[in-house]
Amino acid sequence: MTLDPSLEEQQLVEAALERRFTPLRARECRAEALLGAGFVLACLLLIVAAPPWKAEVDVGAAACSAAALALASRVHFAVGPGYTVPTQLAFIPLAFALPPALLAPAVAAVLAAVQLADVVRGRLPLSRVALVPGNTWFAVGPAAVLATSASAAAGDASLQLLAAMVAAQVAIDATMSGIRDALHGDLDVRAIASEAWLYGVDAALTPVAFLAALAMPQRPWAALATVPLLAVLAMFARERDARMRSLAELNAAYRGTALVLGDVVEADDGYTGEHCRDVVELALGVGRRFQLPADRMRNLEFAALLHDVGKVAIPNEIINKPGALEPHEWAVVRRHTIEGQRMLDRVGGFMREVGLIVRSHHERWDGAGYPDGLAGPSIPLEARIIACCDTWNAMTTTRSYRAALPVHVAVREIRANAGTQFDADVVDAVLAVVVTDVPVADAPLFVG
Repeated sequence: MTLDPSLEEQQLVEAALERRFTPLRARECRAEALLGAGFVLACLLLIVAAPPWKAEVDVGAAACSAAALALASRVHFAVGPGYTVPTQLAFIPLAFALPPALLAPAVAAVLAAVQLADVVRGRLPLSRVALVPGNTWFAVGPAAVLATSASAAAGDASLQLLAAMVAAQVAIDATMSGIRDALHGDLDVRAIASEAWLYGVDAALTPVAFLAALAMPQRPWAALATVPLLAVLAMFARERDARMRSLAELNAAYRGTALVLGDVVEADDGYTGEHCRDVVELALGVGRRFQLPADRMRNLEFAALLHDVGKVAIPNEIINKPGALEPHEWAVVRRHTIEGQRMLDRVGGFMREVGLIVRSHHERWDGAGYPDGLAGPSIPLEARIIACCDTWNAMTTTRSYRAALPVHVAVREIRANAGTQFDADVVDAVLAVVVTDVPVADAPLFVG
């Protein structure tokens, strides 16, 4: 996650914002019940291994640390598929203020109290409180380290002990997050790996938290010294949320503009509108085969939808003319790529990128296309995809001047023009999508 998020990151954050206020599904509830049962068992084992009634508790330090934890848990930074919170600032002091066996239950109690307060105020579905035990597994690792340490008191704590606690925290949290995703049916190893930097945030906050913990024997209120920092982080978190919501609204506005333009095309010429929608579906299937990132898939979708938007500037008597066009009429038709780009440039934003694709969707791999005579890889990949999908759809649908071609004839024509009119790799991808019963690599030139 970056300060200037990509479209894919924006989409993940939008989904996280929506999911935060969505009740848990039945499968998720069952998964959280399993995670919660495991968490309770782990807490019981810690109580048996290190009975808390044998340890002294600094009630003042524990209360101040718990209060700081409650405040920290309310600072939500939207990142990737979820949220991160700066609870590390209060968790480390609390770890040294309580007996190890009470650490995880205490963290769970604080987090549950905060969420129940949101439920009462109508800000959170009650079912999402069930996430608390699973979210608190991170406390089990450090508690186990402290329970087995000979010097767990803050005044005697060493950097080696702190490092062991953080390492155990990361290991347990990463493991349980993976198990949770698997139980939810959402396991994505790449997504988990991409968010590993969040543990670096916890590591960065740990030294400040540890200094507060070291001060607690003399100053029980030391954990509250992190509250001003939490206030600053809360301000930045609110600004980030506002920015992400603004980006979501802007993306929605662009999509709405694209859909309106698509409706204009369809109203102007019914066939062209239906043709564009068909090209969108095929182009997206091809784009997925090329594993295009989210922003390029968005551009591909809009460019496929609007690749003929410039035709609204072309007289209908030319667009719908039966039979061959005159040379001067072809010159008018060929202006539609430039007119389409001009219209999208006026929309602004990323629609300018879409406009470049629209401009180039009649370029040819061999350089004999229009309007700029681009060749080979200099043609945007999205335009190469649309060019092939556009031709496939045009050949396999009935036009004003001819009937649709049989699929085997269209396959032959597309293959015959691979490497000249079309990018050969794009041809393979298109046929892999549309001719699902014929392996692309093995299919003969003539299919009959």
